[in-house]
Formats: sequence, C-alpha cells, structure tokens
Amino acid sequence: MVISKQLKEKVIIIAESDQQLRAEIKLNLNNHGFLNIKIALDGMQVYEILRSYYDAAEKIGLLIVNEQLPQCNVLEMCKVLSSNEASLIPFVILAADDQKDNIENSEFNAQALIHRMLLPINYSVLLDAVGFQLMMMHERHLRRKQEELLITELAERKIVDAKLKYLVGHDELTGLMNRRNFEGQLRLILGRSPMRKQEGALIFINLDRFSLVNELEGFDVGDRLLVEVVTIIRKLTCKSDLFARIGADEFCLFLENKAAQEIKQFAEHLRKTVYQLKFSSGDVCYNTSLSIGIASVNTVTADYHPNEVISRARQACRMAKEHGRNMVWSYNEADTKVQERNKDLYWVPLIKKALLEKNFFLVFQPVVHLSSGIVSHYEVLIRMRGLDNEVISPAEFIPVAERMGLIHSIDQWVVENAIDFLAKLPETSKISLAINLSSFAFQDDTLLPTLKEKLLLTWVSASRLTFEITETAAVENFEQTRQMIAEIRSLGCKFALDDFGAGFCSFNYLKTFPVDFVKIDGQFIRNLIYDETDQVLVKSMAEIATNLGKKTIAEFVETPEVIAKLKELGIDMAQGYIFGKPEQALLATSSIALDGLIRQSAKPKRFASWFGEKISQIESD
Repeated sequence: MVISKQLKEKVIIIAESDQQLRAEIKLNLNNHGFLNIKIALDGMQVYEILRSYYDAAEKIGLLIVNEQLPQCNVLEMCKVLSSNEASLIPFVILAADDQKDNIENSEFNAQALIHRMLLPINYSVLLDAVGFQLMMMHERHLRRKQEELLITELAERKIVDAKLKYLVGHDELTGLMNRRNFEGQLRLILGRSPMRKQEGALIFINLDRFSLVNELEGFDVGDRLLVEVVTIIRKLTCKSDLFARIGADEFCLFLENKAAQEIKQFAEHLRKTVYQLKFSSGDVCYNTSLSIGIASVNTVTADYHPNEVISRARQACRMAKEHGRNMVWSYNEADTKVQERNKDLYWVPLIKKALLEKNFFLVFQPVVHLSSGIVSHYEVLIRMRGLDNEVISPAEFIPVAERMGLIHSIDQWVVENAIDFLAKLPETSKISLAINLSSFAFQDDTLLPTLKEKLLLTWVSASRLTFEITETAAVENFEQTRQMIAEIRSLGCKFALDDFGAGFCSFNYLKTFPVDFVKIDGQFIRNLIYDETDQVLVKSMAEIATNLGKKTIAEFVETPEVIAKLKELGIDMAQGYIFGKPEQALLATSSIALDGLIRQSAKPKRFASWFGEKISQIESD
C-alpha cells in the first residue's frame, strides 16, 4: 500500500506500557517512513499528548493502544476520539485474545475507524492497518471539508439570492425603493377598494445642481451627498410613507391621508431643512437645495395610474426649476409650461413621421426690388402636411422641434431640398433662394459639411443661396454664429439678418455682423403709413445699412401705399402678400420656373409694368 508523504508526517501515538513492545512497534514504523512518533505509558499520558495538539488536531494521525493499558478505558477513549467527525482519530487496538469485546459490538463502531489485532503483532498486518486507517481518516476529512464547502456555498448563495432579491426592488446606495418597486406599491395604494379611498400627494424631489458636485468632486463625493440628503428626508417622514430613488438625483415620496395644505407645508419644511445642510468636501462647502413638485391625489373623485401621477409631479418639479430652483411647485394643468409640455408630446411623433414619410414641403415667397418691380429672389419657407392632408404652419411645429431636439433634422431637410429644387431648374434659370433657418441652425456643426457636400454634388452655385438668421439668435450666440456665417460666406453664399430692429441692440451688432441683407422687422412696417416714429426708425435703418454696404428688405408689405413710402425712405426690396403669398413651386420647362407665384402676373416684366403703374399713380396722388 502506497502511503503519501503527507500522511506519514502525521503524529502516531504508541500507547503501550511494555518497553520492548513499544520499541519494536516504533522501529517498524520508523523503517517504513513513519518518523513522527509519540510514546504514552498510560491513558493519562495519551490525553496529555492530545492536549498539546488542541489547536492543531489535524496533525494527529493514529493511536496504537494496548487494550490493557494502565489508567485507560479503551472503550470510552474510542467513543471520545474515534466517533466524532470533527476530531476523528483512527485506532489500532492490540488485544491479548481473539474474544469479541464491547468495542466491536458498540453502536458507534460503524462510524469509528477502529482496527483490532491480536498479539503477538504481525508487523506486516500492522503496517497495512496503519496505512489503511490513515487513508480512511484522510478521506473522511476530505469529505467533511467538501460538505463544509458545500454548506458554505449554499449559505453564500442564499445570501447573494437574498441580496439580489432585495436589489431588484431597492436602490443599492440609499436602500430606498427603486422606481419599479415604487410604482408597484403606488399602484396597490391607488387601486384600493372604494371603502379606503382617500386624498394624498406624490412629492417629486430633485437635488439642484447635483451634476456640478459629481463633475468637480467625483462620484464618491456625490454619493455621500445623496446619502446625507436621504438621511435628512427619512427623519422627516413616517415609516409608512413610500420613499424611492427613481433617478440619479431624483426621488419620489408619497404621503397618504394628508390634505393639500398640510402637504404643501411639509414640502416647504423639507426644502428649508435640506437648504440648511452645509455639505463639505475638503476645504469646499456646498449649499444644497431641492426643487420639489407636488401632484395631489384624491382617489374619491378620480382614478389614477402611477405613471400619470409621477409625470405630473415631475412636471411640477420642472416648473420649480425653471422659476429659479429651491422652490416648491404644485401641479396645475392651466400652467403655460404644462400645456406646452402636453403640446410637445402631441407634436413630436407627428414631426418624426413627417421626416420619415416626407410630409414636409417647401413654399416660396418673392422678394421684389422696389426700384424696378423685378423679383430679386424667393424666400424658402417650410410647411407640413397633417393627418388629413391639411397644411400646418411652422409656427405650430418649429417651437416644439426646437425644444425637443428635432430642429437640426428639419434645418438640414430644408437646406438639402432647397438646393435640390435649384438643381432641377433649367440651366438658364437665374432664380436665387433665401433659406429661412431656425435659431439653432448655426450651432449645428454638421450644417457646414452638409452644405459643402450638397453644393458639390448638385453643381448649384453658392451665390444663388442666401441664409436668413434672426437677430435674436445672432445676438444670443454672437461669436459662434459669426464664425459659422463667415465660413458659409466663404463658400459664396449670402446672409440676411432677419427681424432687424426687434432686439434694440441691432445697430451695435450690425456694425460687425457679416451679412449682405437686412430684413426690417414687420412691426415697423404694418403701421408705417400712419406712425411717424416707425418712419423715422425705418429711415434710420435704411441709411445705416446703406452706409455699411448692405441691402434692406422690408417684410409684411401689403399695400401700394406702403410700397411708395418704403421707396421714399430708401428701402431696397420688399416682400409681402401684395407681391405674392408663400406657395408651392411648379417646375416648368421655361426659364420662369416659379410660374403662378407672383400675383398679378407670372411674367416678371409684366409684373414690373403693373408695379410701376401702381406706384406712379400713388406718387401723383
């Protein structure tokens, strides 16, 4: 039998009072590699040896004991040492006769590692017995370790499963309910039987400028701030209140059985308490504030869906932020911003559908030289077809597109389709277009590459394109817009400053703004005939623009009398319903590709003649 070195290093205790027999046993064991031998002359010495290995029981390998050993009850010793799986010690018992004793017949013998052999000793059999008992002990220990590992693994799995189960419904950082769990609990409350219906409110809490702490101090500091704020809020709430973290810095708190005024007072108290928190990180101290939105719930008068209540509270919180932060705001359907938000939800899918299904189209309005009546160019405007094929004005969908991030797609669509329109005209056509873009167009880095590529692919001359930008948009991002305009003008395009005069800073910016045309805002034109102040302002604009080398265009011109006055004041061009309403173009084979767009006549020469007659008549009167 091959015994491993590890097993041979185990301690073997020889418990024998006969000196000669002890020596023989030790010699035979030593000869076969068992060198770690301890000698005991009686039972008391056996226990003394074992006590010395109390903290290293695994080093004990085997006990060879004579059943006639003085001061020793072998049966009791076997019960104690060879029947306990935790401290199992094998026995080789040396017996003087072959009569069966109580050891082999005892009830623990099935589990114990006990081998009984007769004297005199057959050392070959003894060595086999020692090796077998050591190997059995080793296997028992391995099995026990495996069982312990399995038990430990199962226990760890139970802990992990419990933790995962907890995390499914809770936020790991704060220990609060997560959004899904909160919505489920709120659904149960809102869906209670009629006998338990009541009023309450959902409070939506947002930590103001939390992203600033994360950016300046790191996420660890941000997490610590969140925990401190949550701790404060918990102290002010009851255990029965639903409290959840539903976003990075967003929390929901649902309060039951409270009137609207009581909830408002609680929210104000909450806001003031958190505002007093001085959160420190190193040498920096941050003032903390909350924006709080309240959505009241009265289940006696209405049924609610959790998402509906949360959405209302979030909108109220947004209103608190827009009005300066560190505020409490109650949801009100009559709020302008709320109505605007609802409008956005209605229009966004329609705008996306229009982009995908080509439900946008262009209309064109002529811009006319006042001196000759000849069309200078056409302003391009966008329209949208509705569900019933009705024409929808840009005033309806452009503000929504600007708020919801869809405006850049619309601007690019206008640019590409306007250039495609010019590319389809006959080569002899001299028609130019003024493209009316949104206030965000010149903050879009993709506009310039798109324009370059489109002009290169279509071979349309850039000089036939004028881009219009409102004065408000130009002033708001002056340097960035100015840079973009300079780059686009370098391609050969022209620029017009739209709504000139509306911002009251116009003259200051016009001095350095790189535009070719100045479009005077319609508010100065509508009542021009009867308002001397408007006449003075328009004349001033014309003179300044002319001195700066820029052409002037008057908008909203609707009567011959206004045309005459504009000529008198030195305005170069005009557009308005008297010259033609914005209409779709009908491509023709002749050079007059916008047939039907100019009222009174499709032919520029005939229109110019009519125009001259009208102005002459007014001037003679």
